[in-house]
Amino acid sequence: MKPRISMISLGVSDLVISVKFYEKGLGFPKIESTSEIAFFSLNGSWLSLYSRASLAKDATVSSVGSGFNGFAMAHNVESEEEVDEIIAHAVSVGATLVKPPQKVFWGGYSGYFADPDGYLWEIAHNPYTWIGPKDG
Repeated sequence: MKPRISMISLGVSDLVISVKFYEKGLGFPKIESTSEIAFFSLNGSWLSLYSRASLAKDATVSSVGSGFNGFAMAHNVESEEEVDEIIAHAVSVGATLVKPPQKVFWGGYSGYFADPDGYLWEIAHNPYTWIGPKDG
C-alpha cells in the first residue's frame, strides 16, 4: 500500500484573511491552489482552507455552529522556549491567546492560541517523547 498524506480541512469565514494569517503570518508553505481553496504543505500532511459554507455544503451539514467543537490541532516543538516564541509570534500576527504557555499536568509545557476563525492550536513541548518526523 502506498503511503498516504492526511489532510486537515478548515472551513473559514474569510479565505483571504485566513490565507494571509497562515501564509504570511505563520509562514506555512502555500501550494498552488484555486481561488476557492488554499493548500499548505505540513510535515507529513496538508492543511486546506475552504469557505465554511462550501465545506459544510460538501459534507451535507449546517454551517451554523458555535462554541467548542471538540477539535484542536497540535504542533510539537523541541523546547519550552520554542513554545513561547511560536505562541508570541502567532498572537503578533492576529491569533488570539487562549491559554498562556505553562507547565501542564502530563509533565510537558504547552499553550493554546486561536486562529482568526477560532480554531484552536496547541503548541507543546513533550520532554518525554519526540512527537514529530523521524530523522533519516
